[in-house]
Amino acid sequence: MFEKLKDKSMMSSQERFDTIIGRTTQIYGRLVLLDSVRIDGKVEGNIETTKENKVTVAIGPTGEVSGDITAHRVMVAGKVEGNIYASERVEFHKDSVVHGDISYGSIAVEHGARLLGLVIQTPSGGSNSTAEADSVIRTAQIGKS
Repeated sequence: MFEKLKDKSMMSSQERFDTIIGRTTQIYGRLVLLDSVRIDGKVEGNIETTKENKVTVAIGPTGEVSGDITAHRVMVAGKVEGNIYASERVEFHKDSVVHGDISYGSIAVEHGARLLGLVIQTPSGGSNSTAEADSVIRTAQIGKS
């Protein structure tokens, strides 16, 4: 279930990022993406993608997101304050910090990553919608009370 990410940094990833949000950039508002994005600055607002596009959202070591992230793949090396819904895969790199619930198809966590929230694999291999993932998370939250 867990695998080493030592040789897989975001820098050496085969992923092509069509948009890069630089370190000095701050965005306030909802982002709706059609292509993959790397965030090294700050985003306050939800980040959403369409199901048809297999979009990756990568948060670099200096990146910070305050809001929910819905994407095919999510890679975190920075900070996220919000829920993450990754239909295919989610990766948490060393020194990443996440405060929020995580719904994923597959997961990789490097030693040193800090997660605070529910971590739930989506049933049926990650083909669920965000609403269905929310339902699973709410059920788990009620069960842990």
